Amino acid sequence: KKGPFEMEYQMKRLPSERLATQKILSVIGDCLDNFGPGCVGIQKILNARCPLVKFSHQPTGFQCDLSVSNSIATKSSELLYIYGCLDSRVRALVFTVRCWARIHGLTNSVPGTWITNFSLTMMVMFFLQKRSPPIIPTLDQLKELADEKDKHVIGGYDCSFVSDLSKIKPTKNTETLDVLLGDFFEYFGNFDFRRNSINLRKGKEVNKPESSPLYIWNPFEQDLNISKNVNQPQLEKFIAMARESAWILQKEDKTQQVINKEPWGLAALLIPFGKSNHSKMKNRMKGLGSETIRSLLDSLKLNNANSLQKAVGK
Repeated sequence: KKGPFEMEYQMKRLPSERLATQKILSVIGDCLDNFGPGCVGIQKILNARCPLVKFSHQPTGFQCDLSVSNSIATKSSELLYIYGCLDSRVRALVFTVRCWARIHGLTNSVPGTWITNFSLTMMVMFFLQKRSPPIIPTLDQLKELADEKDKHVIGGYDCSFVSDLSKIKPTKNTETLDVLLGDFFEYFGNFDFRRNSINLRKGKEVNKPESSPLYIWNPFEQDLNISKNVNQPQLEKFIAMARESAWILQKEDKTQQVINKEPWGLAALLIPFGKSNHSKMKNRMKGLGSETIRSLLDSLKLNNANSLQKAVGK
């Protein structure tokens, strides 16, 4: 406007907004790959429900997700930021669980059938809502505290929640992080994933509306399951790892482990279980679904004994 020239441009028409988004992100991905200083590992994930470009910023070590016209994702990030500010244990537990999941191959930077970091984070938030007393409030409770400036409706979805942290009462829960970590593994190691889903708006389990192995309600788009990509083998792997980790944290011979210079507690969790020697692995597997395995072995022994008695009788 300051100069004597004006520029006018016209965009090409495309069949859909989604196709336009894919084309824009494809060009941006190429620009980052060729010209973005410090941008490495560019992945163009254009066929996802919400197309995006993933990349790493080498100087800072940040992992970045870039999308177009996805305002609800911005509100989700804001919600997680508020939860992280409410209590120092929130971020610590989230990063611990995500680190644990990465080490044991439960998450992957490449899209697939495994649990995503976002789904894991939602599971941690839900777990903290379920404590007694709760450590963080439900999304419905945050919505009740919202005033006019917090009212946001995006694409027909109500994304309103309080932004003033002083309106949220601090939790009276004083549980330590080590207790929370052990209980997180125990809780989800025994969670009834066949029947129940995870709902952060309500802060409680609700019946699954569909048969996906893992159902986590999108906090704002309540008709979407953010973990729809997870298949049954990946969920079973998560459950097995959670049970094994809970058993490791419950072991009482920590003094002997220190004497033997063996890792224990959190240190033991952050070592791939398959990397340890055979005897350690055998001990760890004892705690994995031990009741189910024991009852199965007992039934096999009983059947063998009955068969033997019948053979002797004949």
